[in-house]
Amino acid sequence: MKTEELPKVGKISSGIFDQVIYPRLGARRRDVLVGPRHGVDCGIVDLGHGQVMAITADPFFIVPDYGWERAAWFAFHILASDVATSGLAPAYLSVDLNLPLSIRREELETMWAVIHRECVKYGVSVVTGHTAKYEGCHYPMVGGATMIAVGPKDRYVTTQMARPGDKIIVTKGAAIEAAGLFAAAFPDLIEAKHGAAFAREARKLFWQMSVVDDARIAAGVGVREKGVTSMHDATECGVWGGLYEIAKASDVGMRIRKGDIIVSDVVDKICSQFDMDPYSSISEGTLLVTCRDHAAGKILGALRKADITATVAGDVVTPRLGVRVIDAGKERVLEHPKIDPFWAAFGRWRGRRRR
Repeated sequence: MKTEELPKVGKISSGIFDQVIYPRLGARRRDVLVGPRHGVDCGIVDLGHGQVMAITADPFFIVPDYGWERAAWFAFHILASDVATSGLAPAYLSVDLNLPLSIRREELETMWAVIHRECVKYGVSVVTGHTAKYEGCHYPMVGGATMIAVGPKDRYVTTQMARPGDKIIVTKGAAIEAAGLFAAAFPDLIEAKHGAAFAREARKLFWQMSVVDDARIAAGVGVREKGVTSMHDATECGVWGGLYEIAKASDVGMRIRKGDIIVSDVVDKICSQFDMDPYSSISEGTLLVTCRDHAAGKILGALRKADITATVAGDVVTPRLGVRVIDAGKERVLEHPKIDPFWAAFGRWRGRRRR
């Protein structure tokens, strides 16, 4: 077997995960219902008495350039979004803060006040953690965190539960995060090209970079046979990567209609300006949902009432039909993008700014 190298940046590939991580998962426990899998946002542990725990972990991601308010809001929602895709409500948070030596007290106070505010809003309690300043720690990765949800065993979903006959729903559209982060980091470049009104509209994308509300509303219609069968946050490699991961995790095929996936004018122009494909660019805030056919209209209606745009963009089919994209009347096989264009584009433009 050929040895695959680690990527220069971003998540490791499914090949490296399967070779290095997956065979070494510690002790086997019968109460672990869902363990680490590529494309699965949460682990699920059986707590007994009809209850389960959904658990996810991520870097604690703080970018001061976004402003401390926005940076802290985003750090919370990265974590809460993943656990919310289980269909269960976030409940507990543990945070390890390994802070840079340069951080000031007032910055820490602002950051933590926002984390506290969002926890109160969503009913999340901080239960443990670690906070310190260390040599060698730098933004944006200033520690790690774990978010936990608890709920009935028959109420959770994972990306392994999509079934042939399901509809595919995509909320908000493609490249929400890629465009939103560029709008936050390079507002002057965007304003110079598209004008002040466009730049103001682009900055609003930042506050869409969460699927906590999307997932809560979709799951509220019903789960499994009553509605949602799987949910996935379209982060690394965007909509294409996320849909491919659901298909592989559930061992199903898909027929995806590219033209039915929203790409807003603002997103389209920012992606074009910074040379990113919107469909394969990172998109925290875009929720990918598979649901039973009879529930699709109810889910779209519930999202619409909350002013969350969404479309039915395809169907789940049998695995022998493969994962295919219909684009302008032609079909092609969808392969996982593997490399998200956002990282190279963001690094390239930050490098130009520093010179």
